[in-house]
Amino acid sequence: MAEETTAPVTSPWAALSGRYGRAVARACDLGIALVVLVAAGYYDAEYDLLLGGLMALCLLARRRFPGTVMAVVLALGVVQFILYGLPDLPLVSAPASYDVAVLFAMMSVIHHSRTTWMPYLAGAVVLLATAAGTVGAPVLGIEPFVDPEALLIFWGLTLTVWLTAFALHTRRLYAESQAARARHVEREQEQRVRLAAARERAEIARELHDVVAHSLAVMILQADGAETVLRKSPDMAEAALRTIAATGRDAIDDMHRIVRVLREGTPGSAGADADADPPRRLVTLDEIQVVAERARSAGLTVDVSVEVGEGRLSPAEEMTAFRIVQECLTNVLRHAGAGAGVDIRLHEERGTLLIGVVDDGAGTLAGRGVGGRSGGNGLVGMRERAELAGGSFEAGPRLGNGWHVHASIPTRTK
Repeated sequence: MAEETTAPVTSPWAALSGRYGRAVARACDLGIALVVLVAAGYYDAEYDLLLGGLMALCLLARRRFPGTVMAVVLALGVVQFILYGLPDLPLVSAPASYDVAVLFAMMSVIHHSRTTWMPYLAGAVVLLATAAGTVGAPVLGIEPFVDPEALLIFWGLTLTVWLTAFALHTRRLYAESQAARARHVEREQEQRVRLAAARERAEIARELHDVVAHSLAVMILQADGAETVLRKSPDMAEAALRTIAATGRDAIDDMHRIVRVLREGTPGSAGADADADPPRRLVTLDEIQVVAERARSAGLTVDVSVEVGEGRLSPAEEMTAFRIVQECLTNVLRHAGAGAGVDIRLHEERGTLLIGVVDDGAGTLAGRGVGGRSGGNGLVGMRERAELAGGSFEAGPRLGNGWHVHASIPTRTK
């Protein structure tokens, strides 16, 4: 059973992206800048609106350059207090409500920074700046502007804003990690689907090749033989025609089974039609005698020896062994033809099923082949079947004439 993996659900805000996400972000930036600008408009000093407007303008870039924006806003705050400390009429108001831009800049650093230390640095800078207000900066002409009671209020407000921004920052990182995990899980699921589809295509290709190649090889040789003896020996021609018909019917049954799997999934699945034909009986080692007899009727000399205890193989192992033997006989029919001798040996040894198929290459088609040029799909299919069963496969020409195939399949005791 395939493992089911549930993709994590991300926050709706994390999924907000594209044109609408950018529009919402711009609206938030404009709203924050407007708050700072309106706050600066409440003061009557000559440069309040200018400084507040510059701070508001800087906040428009707080997402892309959070650290730079905070540095500029703090510098404007220093300029504000320097102008406030001039001996002439105050050019600006200090402290002023539009100094909230410092807190907005700090929030931007915390929320949008990609480094772990920037949020802590931003909070420390604001706390130190407010603490410095209790002593002022005589060198710059800044007089103390915060008493200890007000300092506690400023620190409490700063810590509240910092903790809120840090919580939002943590939530954003969590949402991004969940979104990345969801994408990773989706990619894994797509990869598993592709691999499963590839395995299924390979299995279907092997089944189609085994059914079509073997059946057609037998039918072609039987048809050639029937044509040869049609006038001289009608009885032999009739027997050949019966073999052709039986082989064709079995091939059609197998094709129907494969097509039914393609349309409905595996036989017996929930999606299968309840009134459909019952699944075809399982292929066992006994079927080797059937295909061997058909090969004999096509002109081969086949010697079969099966020394495997009853119940020692699983249905899948029996199917693999049968398909390998069937493909070997198909290759002999196609490339050696009538008159060739084939020796088939199956026996179990120390938990391993050993399959050996040897032909002498002495058929009437040796060197030509009934199927023309072979693409090697039969050998590939046999090797894949053996390796999927956890075994090994070897095939090649013999010294002299003929061909040999040796396969081993680990078995399990029922």
